[in-house]
Amino acid sequence: MVPISGNPLAAVFVAAALTLPGPVVRIEGLRDAALSWHIPPAVSVMRGLRLVMDAGRKASPGAKIGREAMRTNPRLDAVDALSLGAAVIVAARANDLPPPFLAATLLQESAFDPVAISPAGAVGIAQFTVPTADEYGVDPWEPHEAIRGAARLLSAYVAQYRGRAEDPYALALAAYDAGPGAVAEYHGVPPYAETRDYIVDIRDRWSRIVGR
Repeated sequence: MVPISGNPLAAVFVAAALTLPGPVVRIEGLRDAALSWHIPPAVSVMRGLRLVMDAGRKASPGAKIGREAMRTNPRLDAVDALSLGAAVIVAARANDLPPPFLAATLLQESAFDPVAISPAGAVGIAQFTVPTADEYGVDPWEPHEAIRGAARLLSAYVAQYRGRAEDPYALALAAYDAGPGAVAEYHGVPPYAETRDYIVDIRDRWSRIVGR
């Protein structure tokens, strides 16, 4: 069953399902669309293609990022996964970041969900708090703006920590997760289990994007 409580879009899809002949309705498609962050583009045939999900080592960076996004978030439409992946690549290159690094960070933060909300009040695909979003002049709910903001912030951290004994990408991730104050206080990655696991998980996602 598709949960429709508090979800008008879900109710619309369920109502449509009840009026269509049985063979036409794909329940899993209705479920994913109803729970998605917006109405998917009118190219549902893309859902049946394996070009994204089966992207291999020689696939383009955008296809690899789209593949990992769809594996992480099954409710993400294929077209949205590719579109957001392309935005990640553009933002990363504009800020001198490896695109798989930025993609892995956003996947860890929100699973590429532009309407994600954390218990701590961070919102959007990049999980910005409102003060941080205001500082970088982005709308945290608008995924393309948030992606660009995250790229600028991570790039600034990497540049700040470059040349130190520890990996600047690990320190940048620690600052993104725990705050630059914690990195300064502990002169490196803080001894927080959550932050250390966060870095390990992102490195794992990064390697999957690059290696598969």
